[in-house]
Amino acid sequence: MKKARVAIIGGTGFSNSFLKGEKIRVGTRYGPSPMLTMGKINEKDVIFLPRHDEGHLIPPHRINNRANIFALNSLGVERIIATSFVGAINEKYKPSDIVIPEDFIDFTKSRDYTFYDDVPVTHIDVSNLYCTELRKLLIKKAKERTERVWTDSIYICTEGPRYETPAEVRMFRAFGCDIVGMTGIPEAVLAHELEICYTTICFVSNMAAGMQEKISAEEISRKSKTFKNIVGTILKDTIQEIPRTKNCSCSNTLTGARF
Repeated sequence: MKKARVAIIGGTGFSNSFLKGEKIRVGTRYGPSPMLTMGKINEKDVIFLPRHDEGHLIPPHRINNRANIFALNSLGVERIIATSFVGAINEKYKPSDIVIPEDFIDFTKSRDYTFYDDVPVTHIDVSNLYCTELRKLLIKKAKERTERVWTDSIYICTEGPRYETPAEVRMFRAFGCDIVGMTGIPEAVLAHELEICYTTICFVSNMAAGMQEKISAEEISRKSKTFKNIVGTILKDTIQEIPRTKNCSCSNTLTGARF
């Protein structure tokens, strides 16, 4: 089976049409992956994984994150760049802004959070969950394409599939959160557990609940073309310059993590 060192996880607004190539589905001990596309970007082998599967069939709280990350790992993936739509909690942010978060808060409730349910007991450090090397490169390429890029941002992940309440958003703002989404966790943590470099680029599709009159999936869907054009270009620029050799600590995540 073909392998690739780089993968893109596409969220809402990003379909398999972003990358042309061979279609495969990978079976794992956690279940099957979505339909993956294996192709090339700037002569580099890349895998595209649609988080919600083809046709946007899987709601955020039912995504099989363990199968997704395990499948990519089995195909040799060493670096993942994920994409997502988010709502802005920070009043300085505006729709169509790009956000590359530096930290997260987990407000999910019922997801499979880890690959390490059994012995040895494993506690990974997530002080630098988002790969410092990959994130730095992504920020550089994003700023070359647009002025509206936020990088000192805190992402909060909620369970979904409903949107947040205005009261929840006020609480999240008090926590220091800047953006809210439904898919970034435990995806990022699972990648970290397998020592895969992971970072994410977010596109502000709307202001969070209580900051605009109404939030609708239809409104968010209308932003998908703009999202794909802007973020797609940034992804291609970034992948072009990813070095072959890692210069980060992601490959040492399990060092000292086990009893």
